[in-house]
Amino acid sequence: IIIKIILKLMTKINEAKKIMGKNFIGPDEFKKMADFIKLLIPITIHSLPFSEDFLKKHNKDFILIMGVKKDVEGRLLTINRLRSIFGTDPVKFEPCFYNQDWYLKEKFARETTLTNKWYLVAKEVVPASRGIEPKKALRCLPKSAMFPSAILAIFTFFAYYFISDGEMLWRHDFIWCDDSDHNGDRIYTGRYIDPNGINKNGFNIHRHLSIRPCYGAAPVII
Repeated sequence: IIIKIILKLMTKINEAKKIMGKNFIGPDEFKKMADFIKLLIPITIHSLPFSEDFLKKHNKDFILIMGVKKDVEGRLLTINRLRSIFGTDPVKFEPCFYNQDWYLKEKFARETTLTNKWYLVAKEVVPASRGIEPKKALRCLPKSAMFPSAILAIFTFFAYYFISDGEMLWRHDFIWCDDSDHNGDRIYTGRYIDPNGINKNGFNIHRHLSIRPCYGAAPVII
């Protein structure tokens, strides 16, 4: 029975792979990351939640990626875990994380993982969502769409880098995420390369500060 389930799963995966082409990241593609991390492939994903017609409609602008929760040693694939693998020094190794540590104790970085399921992640920022507040940006998306979690954005970025031989998602862009820190400030990630050349290379993780009573003016009279 288990063999039949696996064969049925592989058939569906192969169909999706043909449709998505280079925008497909599944068990075979993860092998390109094996020198850094060996993933525990979830064989319990019995089917993809997207029809063939739906995938054909989105196969150019989206990446179909298998979510993986743990590595083969049973360790959770959190943001902090990935950070420990890829580091923060672009001189030593790329791709890496931007050298910042404010988020290390935040729940979204130390505890949140992916679910063992398939995700469709946009490769580009929606033009209408640029330069506006996250709540307004969310309304620019289709009804069935939402912001990715920070761990999904990060996992997709690094996986796609390796399977595409160095192509970068959101190279100069930040993308809103569906996470917040302990103060309720929304997380945003991305922009591996600073277009102004001031900051070092690295995948960024930031928080969008919300206005709270602790913010105010202390004027100077001149």
